[in-house]
Amino acid sequence: MGAVRRREYLSKEVIEESLAKVGSMGVVTMLDDDFPPQLRPVWKPPLVLYYEGDFSLVQKEEKCVTYVGSRDCSAYGAKMAREIGAGLAKNGYVLVSGLARGIDAAAMEGALEAGGRVVAVLGTGVDVCYPLGNKPLYERIRRSGLLLSEYPPGTKAKPEHFPMRNRILAFLSKVVVIGEAGPRSGTAVTANYAIGSSKDVGCIPFRAGEGSLCNRLINQGAYLIDGLDDLLFLLEGLPRKENSEGDK
Repeated sequence: MGAVRRREYLSKEVIEESLAKVGSMGVVTMLDDDFPPQLRPVWKPPLVLYYEGDFSLVQKEEKCVTYVGSRDCSAYGAKMAREIGAGLAKNGYVLVSGLARGIDAAAMEGALEAGGRVVAVLGTGVDVCYPLGNKPLYERIRRSGLLLSEYPPGTKAKPEHFPMRNRILAFLSKVVVIGEAGPRSGTAVTANYAIGSSKDVGCIPFRAGEGSLCNRLINQGAYLIDGLDDLLFLLEGLPRKENSEGDK
């Protein structure tokens, strides 16, 4: 851990030796050809990525969509997250999120239930589930998706890990979607990283007067995501479905 805090370069042999007792875990360093190219320009890029699952899921930025938001979300926010997560899965996209309760979990569950692939970027070691209440979701992702972290095995959750984790969430994907959040939340950190790296940012709109980060970002130029069609239009330029009620 001291080497990680000092951001020293470690040999792959040393890292692999530390992983020998973990079993199915893998490791990729910045010196490896299969290190995700979209993470190389990151501010303080991760020198090492530990993972369990299908690492190829993060090697095509254009097929990844990050969906993040509030832990204490509304029923509306959770419903939208599940629906859009499922829609992305059905259209062949990989959903990237942070395994937090609330919006993150809802989007991941929607994608998994639709038969999609999910990447969970953790603020712990990949062998540590946090929060513990998401253990069933963690296990599903471990079996059929990808658990990813820059922190060594056994690393417990600490407050300072999550803002750093959020830069990876922002850079892994072509588009970052904010499902619901307050203006000073951890999600705002992810949004700032995405905006600073010229990523497309989409936001689910909320009622006026609630201090919504989503509404504030839309007002500043983020894309308004009123449903899956808006997001697919942003990703692929696909035409939106016509509103039959409005055409009558």
